[in-house]
Formats: sequence, structure tokens, C-alpha cells
Amino acid sequence: MRTLPKIYITPKGEKVLRGGHPWVYSDEVTVIDGSVENGGLVNVYSAKSRFLGTGFYNNNSKIRVRVISRNANDKFDRAFWERRVRYALDYRRTVMAEDFRCCRLIFGEADCFPGFTVDRFGDVLVTQVLSLGIEKIKDMLYELLVETLEEMGGHVSAIYERSDVKIRELEGMEQYKGFWGGLRTDLPGVTEIVENGIKYTVDYINGQKTGFFLDQKYNRMAIRRIVTGRTVLDCFTHTGAFALNAAAAGAKLVNAVDISEDAIEMARKNAELNGFTNMRFTATNVFDLLTDLYKSGNSPYDFIILDPPAFTKSSGTVRNAIRGYKEINLKAMRLLPRGGYLATCSCSHFMTEPLFKQMLHDAAADAEVSLRQIEARQQSPDHPILWNVPETDYLKFFIFQVV
Repeated sequence: MRTLPKIYITPKGEKVLRGGHPWVYSDEVTVIDGSVENGGLVNVYSAKSRFLGTGFYNNNSKIRVRVISRNANDKFDRAFWERRVRYALDYRRTVMAEDFRCCRLIFGEADCFPGFTVDRFGDVLVTQVLSLGIEKIKDMLYELLVETLEEMGGHVSAIYERSDVKIRELEGMEQYKGFWGGLRTDLPGVTEIVENGIKYTVDYINGQKTGFFLDQKYNRMAIRRIVTGRTVLDCFTHTGAFALNAAAAGAKLVNAVDISEDAIEMARKNAELNGFTNMRFTATNVFDLLTDLYKSGNSPYDFIILDPPAFTKSSGTVRNAIRGYKEINLKAMRLLPRGGYLATCSCSHFMTEPLFKQMLHDAAADAEVSLRQIEARQQSPDHPILWNVPETDYLKFFIFQVV
């Protein structure tokens, strides 16, 4: 058994850990035995001194311990983390196949890297560090990522960290973004990727999160089978990913809408990059646009895509989020002709699938339409779902015909 400080927890906390969830909350800690360093490792025990796991400790956070191993014989040296990195990358190489060059390489707790995200955009890796324990070893992890990818035939020119989010402050860390000094630091922060055969310019310095949302990769492909010849309204388009897939599949016309002028400009450039001429772009509030279209009584659209940002990031705001989701879905259902198509989703973990389905049911009832389900989908497999960690299950995506 390793010599580490010991944390004893409540029976409630023990039940959660034994069920496979990796977090110990502050109110579940009963006794601390030894000198504990924030960001350091501790062994976690039950009230009856049963070993439950080892994890990163941080008394700045409500998540007091983030468990990384349940093996009492593990040694947390470079070799341990090399195995973890290799395991994560081997998984992506298997499940993503030809898409391995552009995918999420590490998805936090789903890969046993608490609070750590790594996205691959060709030869650029974009990371986010949200836990103090990972912060302290990130240089080693970056080295391992570079070494392992190169062994697999890849190449990494630069690593850019996008830890510019307020949640870091809850861990006692400052917000930060910048190039990692172990590789090139002189790149312009914009790179080109190919997804589903479509070229995109990704701004990984100033774009949202890591610059591009990789989790909808195959959901974007799914709409292509039924969009040919249709007039499409892509709401909350961001950099135009759904709209571009619709245009590539032969939509008659695609209107890409987002409140952000910068996002619309990037979507426009992506359309030009691919030579698409069946697209137009609107920078406006989606809620207002849907309302105005409904009032006009003259909507040209027979396919509407709703891909909003998360309307809730906590359990306390779910009710308000349900109202927001219902409003846009209700308006979309009313705008669509009978036989039209609706693709709709939520990327919030707190908006659970049962809540989302009930919201859609209620919206359809109010719109006096029926929904014929074509597909129900989730995030792409480079964002794996661990059934014992509900937080990894967050994306709900449905395609319906409105009848």
C-alpha cells in the first residue's frame, strides 16, 4: 500500500465510489489523516477503513477528491500516465478510424483524466485543464501525448491550452490560455481541418471552447441523408457545421443563423472555402427570428435545425432551461409544414433525456402536431459515455418528421 495521506468518508460517499463514480464531495469527508496538499494524491477509505481508491485532493473545490485509480498497488509515476494516455489514444484510433486526425483524444473523467480535455485538429492539440491535480502534471502529460501520437504515425506541431474558463477559479486556479512552450509557440492560432469531407477553418485561440464542436460529427452526417432539395434553417449555427453539411448534401438553400457576428463571419468563410453557393447567413437572435417568421405566416423552410448552447449548467436552472428549449422547439414545429423535418438537440447534462423528451412531447402538443421519430442519437464515440458517470452522458439529438 502506498504511503499517502488518508481521507475517510461517509457511507453515502462510499456507496457512490463503490458504484463507480469518481468524485468525493466536501460534505462526504469525515476525517483527514496526514498532511494533505491541494492537487496532491490521497488514499480514500470508508468509515470501516476499507480502501476505496486514490485521487487528487483539493479543499478549494466542492469536489474534494477526484479518484483516478482503485488499485491499491498502482504507482503514479510517468509509466502510469503513459499507459493512460496510450489507452485513450488507442481507443480513439479504433473507434474513429479515418477520423482519428480530428477528434477528442481525452474526455476528462471518461478517460480517467479528471478535468482534462484534449482535442486534436490535425497537427495541433487544444487542451483544457479544470482540475488542480492535472494542472500539476500537465507538462508531463503534454510530453506523453506528443510521444505517443508520433509513435502512432502522427505529428504534433503545437499544443494550445484553452483554460480560460471561470470554473478554474473554483479549483483555486487562475484562468489561462497560451501555447505550451515544449513545441512551436509562433503559430497564428487558426488551422484547417476536414470533417465529413468538408473543410473548416478553426480558430482555436478565440473560438468557443477549443474552437470547434467535435461531438456532433456523426449527427451532422445523419442529416445529409434527408436534406437534399430542401430549404434549411440552421439555428445557432456557430461556425456553420450543420449548415455546411446540409449544403454539401444538396439542400436547395441553407440559411445559417447565429447571434454572434464573429461566428457568422467564420461560417461564411467556411462556405467560401468549400465553394458552396447555396447558403446565406444571418446574424440575429434566433428567438426573435423564429417569432418574426411565425408572425409573418410565410416561412420558406421545410427543414429546421436547432443546436443551441447549453441553456443550463446546473440543476438549479433546469426549469428555466426547459422553458427556453420548449420555446424554440414549439416555434420551429409551428413554422414547419406538414411533412417537414426537425433536427433538435441539447448539450446539457442537466437537461436529461427524459426531461428533453417530455419537453418535445409538450411542445408538439401545443403546436398541435405529431412527431415521427427518424433517429435518436448521442455524442460521437470520441466523447465516450461511462454509465457509472452520468456527467459524461450529455448530448441528446433527435431527427423528426413533423406530421
